[in-house]
Amino acid sequence: MARDGQQGGDAGVPLESYEPNAALQWVYHRFFENIGVDETWADEVRRAEARGTVVYVLRNLSFVDFLALDYLTKRLGLPQVRFANDLGLWVLEPLGRGWLSALRPRRESDDVRRLRQAIDGGSSAALFLKRPPTLLDPPPVARERGGIARTLPTRGKTEGDLFLRSILDAQRARDEPILLVPQVFVWTRAPDAQKHNALDALFGPREWPGKIRTVVQFLANWRHVALRAGEPVDVQAFLAQQARAPDGGPGSVPGDDVLVRRLTYTLLRRLERERKSVLGPTKKPSDRLRDQVVRSPRLQKVIRDMAGEGAAERRVLGFRALSMLRELEAEVDPNAVRALDALFEQTVARMYSGFEIDEPGLARLREAAKDGTLILLPSHKSHVDYIILSRLFHRANMPVPLVAAGDNLSFFPLGPVLRRAGAFFIRRSFKGDRLYGAVVDAYMRRLLKDGWPLEFFLEGGRSRTGKLLPPKLGLLSIVVDAVLGAQPVAEGGAQGEGGGGRKVYFCPISIGYERLVEEKAYVRELSGGEKQKEDAVGLFRAAESALGRYGRLNVQFGELLTLDSVLAELGEPSRVLTPAKRRALVTRLAYRAMNEINRVTAVTPSALVATALLTHGKRGLPHAELVQACDRIARMLRAEGARFTPSLEPPSKDYVIRPSAVREACELLFRAGHVEAHRPGVPSDGKEKARPGPDAIYVVPDAERLPLDIAKNLVVHFFVSRAMIAAPLAAAVRAGESKVASSLLAERVQGLSRLLKYELQFRADATFETIFTETLAAMEAGGEIVRDGDDVSLASSGEGRERAILHARIVRSFIEGYLVAARSLAALLKGPLAPKDLAKRAITAGERMFLAGELECREAVSRPVIENAFLAFVDQGYLGREDGKYVLPESYATAEAARTIEARIAAYL
Repeated sequence: MARDGQQGGDAGVPLESYEPNAALQWVYHRFFENIGVDETWADEVRRAEARGTVVYVLRNLSFVDFLALDYLTKRLGLPQVRFANDLGLWVLEPLGRGWLSALRPRRESDDVRRLRQAIDGGSSAALFLKRPPTLLDPPPVARERGGIARTLPTRGKTEGDLFLRSILDAQRARDEPILLVPQVFVWTRAPDAQKHNALDALFGPREWPGKIRTVVQFLANWRHVALRAGEPVDVQAFLAQQARAPDGGPGSVPGDDVLVRRLTYTLLRRLERERKSVLGPTKKPSDRLRDQVVRSPRLQKVIRDMAGEGAAERRVLGFRALSMLRELEAEVDPNAVRALDALFEQTVARMYSGFEIDEPGLARLREAAKDGTLILLPSHKSHVDYIILSRLFHRANMPVPLVAAGDNLSFFPLGPVLRRAGAFFIRRSFKGDRLYGAVVDAYMRRLLKDGWPLEFFLEGGRSRTGKLLPPKLGLLSIVVDAVLGAQPVAEGGAQGEGGGGRKVYFCPISIGYERLVEEKAYVRELSGGEKQKEDAVGLFRAAESALGRYGRLNVQFGELLTLDSVLAELGEPSRVLTPAKRRALVTRLAYRAMNEINRVTAVTPSALVATALLTHGKRGLPHAELVQACDRIARMLRAEGARFTPSLEPPSKDYVIRPSAVREACELLFRAGHVEAHRPGVPSDGKEKARPGPDAIYVVPDAERLPLDIAKNLVVHFFVSRAMIAAPLAAAVRAGESKVASSLLAERVQGLSRLLKYELQFRADATFETIFTETLAAMEAGGEIVRDGDDVSLASSGEGRERAILHARIVRSFIEGYLVAARSLAALLKGPLAPKDLAKRAITAGERMFLAGELECREAVSRPVIENAFLAFVDQGYLGREDGKYVLPESYATAEAARTIEARIAAYL
């Protein structure tokens, strides 16, 4: 097949090689060199070129788009444009000849002939499907189908019909396919608007800009242009498909007018799909959005139920609903998103030395967003979580999500900035205010119906411990109910209530930190201190700490979940569910998402080093032994399928982790004061104090074990199944039992699992018996345990025994924390206590126990661990509740009976 610059076509006319003249060369290098090109775009075009002749298809006539496309094809060695309808190539020729050709009269039939000549010669072309409307044309029609606002092109402004007919003729005359590759240049990140003004009438709306507006958008945003390529249309396959009957057999071939309309619709749909994947849904005026929310049937029913028959009462409740809506709603402004990005660069970007992003996972989300709505479910450990995904999506040229944030962050000046960057603020609790709950429900349903990506934290609040918190189901229930209320349909069909008929993807996301900005505040709270309210002073204090280093931040994306996949797991073939089955669906989805977040959480250098330093059982640990311990832990984590951050990946197969990663993590923790480095003969303070290195011996001060515990808990979930077996076996050895019967071991493991159910997340994909059997077999295969008939024991020596002991040590701090909680129950012998008061007494008791040598782990004296222990004690029947206070049940109402609780927990140590 002839290629660029070769002869071809019926007339045998040589196709000229066009090069920019001097003026255009300056424009190209000045403005187009900054266009960020996704390699997937170039690869898509190259794959199309390998199959046949490439025709670039663009949405609406734009000279700027044409110049940018021409520059990129030349720069990247892609098929170059030899024809463009309604533009010609005269501007690309040297001054004189090309500009004179522009003065000659042009006929559309000549352009059609030139297109056919270019295609027959194997060259590429650029085809614009639509012209922008002029002042005398009616504006684009804004229609809402199934709740999705769509701006349709003005009828009568078609540009490409004759050219598409020529392409169909050219395809019929050849064996090689013609590939129509949709191309979208997005020169402004401002979303389309339903409401148009006088400027739109004069210069064209954003979505269909005229020439002047196109140039203005280009000059204002040329540094931030987004380029997208849609799925190519194989014209040969298209013709073959259209010739088939609906049942797959041969059918009557439609006429060219019908084929052109169908092909135009297919191309415009794919172009719009790519464009919306950058801009997001059409933005509605705020007053119209509020009106739609307040008029929603569910909210109106609540208002009628609360007001009764009184019209005045209904109006009052309606105004209250509007007031609540104004307090919580987001006001997305691309300028605020850019401002927040700049603020991020001056603060958070300085705090962290690098950002490690799961790029393949982000690409999966980008593809899913083209035909569905994303519900982002990230882990929540820091206030940085609120903006990291918005920044990531903004820089990846994806619509920023609307984020459900607590109303504690609505303070000035942060609140207004976050609101315009996509945050909507909701109260921590809806209890006692039915109207507020209905307003939040109606607002989120409206956002989902309009196609906005949503982000909220399943954990509710930030985790202070590094582990995931149990999921809160309120917001997830709203989304699930809305999606179940929508009727999923084929593309282009009628759409139902709730999700607008679009597919909805639930996206578990793990956001990991080597160190948290709020670390000191968390340690204070874990030690029993009160949580401080966020305000502007706290914001500026955080900004002052921007010069400190907190290691690297990483984002990992899990498997996308859908309701259909979760319903299949539950064995439910229908979306019509009873209330009980709906609750079961929400619960299963929540825990599937949490398990997926845990699965994709990446191991960081600081988590690896913290785990080694907290579990070695010695006073200090030499650097060489620390490296060995980290290697052992890394092997265990890789065996569990854990991901590792790029900063840990080894340079070759000879290493388990990158050799220098351990020292870098020690430096990070040393600068934070969490680790002391000692070297015999070198003072620990003064100018020559020891620093991390090959000769250092690392010691963790007692007061610094809690910050390291936060880092360790990032990966603790990977060890849970084996730790539940290793801990009772290690306790049996300490009690003088060399072997434990398998049935007795299963009983002890199940008891420990039930005791720690509020503390750790366990597998939910199988029964206890199955998990116990599988884990026992894996530990035996790994040399960690030995089975002698029905008896089980720890391996007597070797690497396997070391791994088993390590598993037991990883959960020891939790068991000791429950021991502290059990000791504090003696305070209830004098009478009931409020949960907060009992927790304070437990912390005091725990500090005494640690100083007296009854505890090995200072991090066991942690308020969340103690509070979880009390919840478990209620389930176990050790504690009761009366009027919001804890009481001892009658069976444990004596000092001796209370001590039996402590003894039962101590048996696991």
